[in-house]
Amino acid sequence: MKKIQISPSILSADFSQLGNEIKRLEEGGADMIHVDVMDGHFVPNLTIGPPVIKSLRKYTKLPFDVHLMIDPVHKYIKDYSDAGADIITFHPEATENISETINLIKSLNKKVGISLNPNTEIKAAEDHLDKVYLILIMSVYPGFGGQKFISDVVQKIKDLDQIRNERKLNFKIEIDGGINFETSKVAIEAGVDILVSGTTVFKENNGDLKKNIKILKQI
Repeated sequence: MKKIQISPSILSADFSQLGNEIKRLEEGGADMIHVDVMDGHFVPNLTIGPPVIKSLRKYTKLPFDVHLMIDPVHKYIKDYSDAGADIITFHPEATENISETINLIKSLNKKVGISLNPNTEIKAAEDHLDKVYLILIMSVYPGFGGQKFISDVVQKIKDLDQIRNERKLNFKIEIDGGINFETSKVAIEAGVDILVSGTTVFKENNGDLKKNIKILKQI
């Protein structure tokens, strides 16, 4: 059985205790920390910027899995790289040139992710699958935590997994949106490698992070 990684979203953490929350996630068995960056323009919400990420970097050695929901994404990538991002994921709709954006992220020695919204087809990223570390499948429309899983994306995951196998590629498939103890099983069966989960990790079982992460990993 393949190893499932958990990337808890700090969007659901206690923002007044973010440093301690990240420490708790590391102690609880998280594989990376998912940071949702929203600009109030590309998506209808505002979250955290580079100074906050930079201040959190000292609390953990876990990779920062930074999802940029900002447009235009190009001019902010270096700021997030400098702040301590390890994986930088962007949306095809937020750049005029996907190849240039990939090359910029790689030039900063960071791993590249491309995110596909529920209504964005695989073909938006298909020419770049050999150049990315991960494809992030959004199973909600981005902007707010706690939304319901859109089951239509399951077929997209299966199709992406099939392409990966047929072309013998090594990118990981990550999923974000409505991931709980039930939907995580469906996603893993479809081909997902990395689960992003916020509400379930932080709120289920009276906030027992270790227990919740273990259940999501199916171990």
